[in-house]
Amino acid sequence: MAESEDLKVFVISVAAGLAGMHPQTLRQYDRLGLVQPGRATGGGRRYSARDVARLREIARLSHDEGVNLAGIKRIIELESHVEALQERVSELLAEVDEAHRQIAVVEAAVHASYRRDLVPLTPSALVVWRPSGR
Repeated sequence: MAESEDLKVFVISVAAGLAGMHPQTLRQYDRLGLVQPGRATGGGRRYSARDVARLREIARLSHDEGVNLAGIKRIIELESHVEALQERVSELLAEVDEAHRQIAVVEAAVHASYRRDLVPLTPSALVVWRPSGR
């Protein structure tokens, strides 16, 4: 979801309506840690569009797939862990790309430092050395 979608917040009654649930269900899910809405200054829950999407997914898993709330919580934890690992893999790939770039710069500097008056021998060239006969 876009970041602008996460900036929209809904009071519990609106979020419950959007998710097709009763507000008390949202309070229960908050207590269980299935969803973690933001809080207003007075302590009231404020649900983002992402929270509403999660509530819909919880309902789908519960009603359509028959997963209990403990299972749903575990699924959410695992999905969050996978997301964190994917972000870390992206960071590591960026570091590898940067390392390859730095290696290319160093290799170019080494190649630029080669003496140009030396001529490399081709693999098929044969050089025979004979000591001078004294």
